[in-house]
Amino acid sequence: MTLDQARYLLILAACVAVTAPLEFFGGKVYRRPVRLAKSLLPVFAVFLAWDAVATAGGVWTFNPLYLSGVRVVFGLPLEEVLFFVVVPICGLLTYGCVEALLARARRPRRSRHEEDVRP
Repeated sequence: MTLDQARYLLILAACVAVTAPLEFFGGKVYRRPVRLAKSLLPVFAVFLAWDAVATAGGVWTFNPLYLSGVRVVFGLPLEEVLFFVVVPICGLLTYGCVEALLARARRPRRSRHEEDVRP
């Protein structure tokens, strides 16, 4: 496989690598696999079907120069199928992390004196 053929997969891997640490800052996506599956499956099914129909109808195609050559569901490239999993997970991680950080920022802070006089 050439670098060009691996490019799409490398971009998806980079998306996962950049957003995966957000799980530790409040993303809580991987820690809730059932919730993740419930949010991903409907989106995955709709966009996968849409992609398959559009591809079969000749609305768009995929440039084989930038694909691994592995075809999976409905003859769609592996990279395209992974896109519908990776990008939503990255979005959920980002959203969850921002939500957690904003919640922390909104909490009232105790003064140093209050911390010293805890029972």
